[in-house]
Amino acid sequence: MDRFLSSAINRIDSKGRVSVPAHFRAVVQRRGYQELYALKALDRPALDVGGLDLLDRYEQRIAMEDPFMQTADDMSFFVHGDSDFLKLDQDGRITVTDFIRDHTGITSDVAFVGRGTFFQIWEPSRLATYGAQVRERLLEMRRAGMSGAVGGGAE
Repeated sequence: MDRFLSSAINRIDSKGRVSVPAHFRAVVQRRGYQELYALKALDRPALDVGGLDLLDRYEQRIAMEDPFMQTADDMSFFVHGDSDFLKLDQDGRITVTDFIRDHTGITSDVAFVGRGTFFQIWEPSRLATYGAQVRERLLEMRRAGMSGAVGGGAE
């Protein structure tokens, strides 16, 4: 499997490190990532984490903008200024730095959640709240879609 799938919660050790889940490390290794690019999520208290391909994707989008316009400047500030590189040690751990803690609110445990081509780092209770909101939005979309179906939906 070459995708970040599933989720896990791991405890931060006494030295401020947390183990990246083994199935995520396997994807990192298969993709040949030497370091991890981490970006503060724009609209939630999480970090988007991936390889340089994630950074490349954002930089390609910035390159489509007029470099003299505010949009390009704002995007560059966000992609380059609200990000950092995370190093995996030989045991598959990352150090939980202030960069991570300040944006996510993480204190003692770290939630990892797969997002396909990247993964996210969350404070576990915030992830649980967000997950419940996502499910509720999707359920509302399903209900709205069923009410608009011919014959009033499934019976």
